[in-house]
Amino acid sequence: MRRFRSVAVAATVAALAATSLAACGDDGGDSEANVLKLWHYESANSAMGIAWDRAIEIFKEEHEGVEVRFERKAFEQIQQNAGMIINSSEGPDVMEYNKGNATAGLLSSQGLLTDLTEEATERGWDTALSPSLQTTARYDNGVMGSGNWYGVPNYGEYVMVYYNKDLFTEHGVTVPTTLAEMTAAMDTFVAKGVTPLGMSGAEYPAGQLFYQLALSRADRAFVDNYQLYANPVDFTADPLKYGAETFAEWVDKGYIAKDSASLKAEDMGTGFISGKTPMIVSGSWWFGRFKSEISFDWDTFLFPGNTLHAGSSGNLWVVPETSKAKSLAYDFIDITMRPEIQALIGNNGGVPVAGDPATINDPKDRKLIEDFNTVSSQDGLAFYPDWPVPGYYDVLVSGFQGLINQSRSPAQVLDAISGPYQDGVAEIKRD
Repeated sequence: MRRFRSVAVAATVAALAATSLAACGDDGGDSEANVLKLWHYESANSAMGIAWDRAIEIFKEEHEGVEVRFERKAFEQIQQNAGMIINSSEGPDVMEYNKGNATAGLLSSQGLLTDLTEEATERGWDTALSPSLQTTARYDNGVMGSGNWYGVPNYGEYVMVYYNKDLFTEHGVTVPTTLAEMTAAMDTFVAKGVTPLGMSGAEYPAGQLFYQLALSRADRAFVDNYQLYANPVDFTADPLKYGAETFAEWVDKGYIAKDSASLKAEDMGTGFISGKTPMIVSGSWWFGRFKSEISFDWDTFLFPGNTLHAGSSGNLWVVPETSKAKSLAYDFIDITMRPEIQALIGNNGGVPVAGDPATINDPKDRKLIEDFNTVSSQDGLAFYPDWPVPGYYDVLVSGFQGLINQSRSPAQVLDAISGPYQDGVAEIKRD
């Protein structure tokens, strides 16, 4: 998934059915005049769930006589069956959907999503979102980054460093501002018998660390080549070569535990929550959980020295071409972009795309948003390493497990991940 977030999947068809928040109003025909069918898969207590519940309330207040038929769906149900669902009379008028070529891009290329370009211009969504945030909203023949608007994100996500302030203080380590300073900090921890960096080799964190290291030597042209196929990518040269070699060096120096090759992201996260791990490099999707479960003093900082960071918009609001209430759907999307809703996302541990830090109460939440705004304003969102081609996630996991357990050299890993990338890009271009 976007951020390789774990999403609970219902066990039965019944469990996948709607949890309705039916509004008052006429229960008559599904005409554009009186019904808006809305689906999303965020939990009720998540930042987005809380904010979007308020958006529904505002929508009702401003559209007297319109019934909102809200259904909370399972992520996997929409992910696996979206094409069939939205091409039927039972589909929604507006729904949350995953961004990327294999998801929103595919449906747009099949003519299943409404072109939102005119609305984006008239309602100012095109100015509210930075160029890198717009990348996942726009598709040309199914490939993200240019063309017409087929979705609108109203929250974002990015990879950063979470750190245990108590352990930093205990061992006399200060927050690094450059990669060299981060290396020196990790040397201090290793000298005192502490593995400085929590890791998961069996899931996404290893690939994301590799990508962050590569991005430390990259520019926007590399991102466009790697993610958008602007030009061929050489896996034997920097920045990918630097990323793999530095990752292997960090394992050799004891910054990363060799036995973390078999750990899952949850193991890495709970290790940090336990207070035993000084740092992890991971995404904003952990933030709310850490706020609720961690008892020690902790904070975050951007990956030191980088101007490019793994991250993107969040998932998209899309309007199926079969929607019978498109104008109402546009109105609802527009409400989710308002300052009140953006502030609700930010005050509940989320990352609004157009958030004002001055409206955020908690210092940690405010810093989370300030850092995201810094990255976004610099056009610094570089997406995720597994995005370019279908099936690439498993390729990266296998490759970097080999670096962690030292069964493969950096050159061997780069060779192993190069082939599937090149084949996937060739297939996409052929289509």
